[in-house]
Amino acid sequence: MATLEVHPAILELCRDAAAAGGRAFVVGGWVRDGLRGVAGAEYDLEVFGIEAEPLKRLLAAHGALDAVGEAFTVYKLRLARAADLGPVDVSLPRRESKAGRGHKGFLVVGDPGLSYAEAARRRDFTINAISFDPLTGELADPWRGAEDLARSCLRAVDPATFVDDSLRVVRAVQLASRFALAIDPETVELCRSIALDDLPPERIWGEVEKWLDRSPRPSVGWWAARELGVVDRLWPEIAALVGCAQEAEWHPEGDVFVHTGLVLDQVRPLADGLDHPRRMTLLLAAIAHDFGKPSTTRLEQGRVRSKGHEEAGLAPTERFLDRLQVHTLGGYDVRSQVLALVQYHLAPTHFWNAKQRGQTVSDGAFRRLALKVDPELLHRLALADTRGRASAPPSPAPDWLYARMRELAVVDAAPRPLLLGRHLLELGVEPGPRVGEIVRAVFERQLDGEISTLEEAIAAARRILDATPS
Repeated sequence: MATLEVHPAILELCRDAAAAGGRAFVVGGWVRDGLRGVAGAEYDLEVFGIEAEPLKRLLAAHGALDAVGEAFTVYKLRLARAADLGPVDVSLPRRESKAGRGHKGFLVVGDPGLSYAEAARRRDFTINAISFDPLTGELADPWRGAEDLARSCLRAVDPATFVDDSLRVVRAVQLASRFALAIDPETVELCRSIALDDLPPERIWGEVEKWLDRSPRPSVGWWAARELGVVDRLWPEIAALVGCAQEAEWHPEGDVFVHTGLVLDQVRPLADGLDHPRRMTLLLAAIAHDFGKPSTTRLEQGRVRSKGHEEAGLAPTERFLDRLQVHTLGGYDVRSQVLALVQYHLAPTHFWNAKQRGQTVSDGAFRRLALKVDPELLHRLALADTRGRASAPPSPAPDWLYARMRELAVVDAAPRPLLLGRHLLELGVEPGPRVGEIVRAVFERQLDGEISTLEEAIAAARRILDATPS
């Protein structure tokens, strides 16, 4: 078993709690990850044997105290002697009882005299119900979470209390995916029995974001979501992929659901190096890229075809993003870029096939594509799409298209018009719609490579003005 070593400032706080007649445990994710050999940065403490008011005074002596969660006997403490740590959540052991629907429908009462087993009973899964006493090195593990962690099993702590919070079903998806855990069969049945119609979109998105962003193999969560009934109950756009046939020559792996799971695993390492908003954009686009196939798939002359599925995928993608309430992240327009990736995810293949047929793919076509979709994200999604096909050979199309767009200097920034409205005003053109018409006409010639400098753009605008009445 891994050795657990806490930050000195945490250790000092635990000593002071012991001196005051209490006992402080590190609980939750830090313990779970430490037992996995992964260093944790965020600490949660549970303090037994000290009432709320004395505990508040003790905590205040260690740093800045925020009592924002005081109604639930949870305090956020920024330790004065631990500038390298974020806020530490410190709580009393709590009794919770369900008093209404939704995540706010709980009555919570702090009880410092609770037993360790009773305090851990309210937690979701056994792997999150392990406590660690830094002073003695003891693990308090009444629900055998360490054993479950060692055998890679995700198991509910107490079926009677687990059902009180329906978010735990979606949380099971992200935890199983992040830590490659098999879900205990009784927990599977428990999750399938819980209604999910009381979950607000922002809570669902919080779990989905962790699932996609922190999983080495997101397909584990993809299949878990189906097994637990999350797909059928929350995401009909994904459910429609199950059983949607594909042409075996190009997709020997099976239906669209299977293919999308493989694409998710391929795109995950390709998302490394991107900032968080673009990383999430790429992962969401991987999920949605074939949403148009269920409505377009037909059998034609013995072959499975999904003509026009890129365009047909836009409406279900919008509905899916609406369910998650995803619009922007960090000021980045995630929604519009996901839609663009869905619409143009086959552009590399279309361009490549045209080239193979001997047709000319103009530089203007590459430049116009860069105006519609992020070339970097398109390249990575197209790579994942072509690799997520079991034994089918990968296509050279994504790398070829990306190389050509880089040669044309449109990867890092889409083309921008050389000619602006102010240039036309300086030529004496009156403000009005005509300004925009001329700017667009000159920009089209710029995209086609006929114009490469401002001087050439102004000359082209003069020719347009000379050829048309004012």
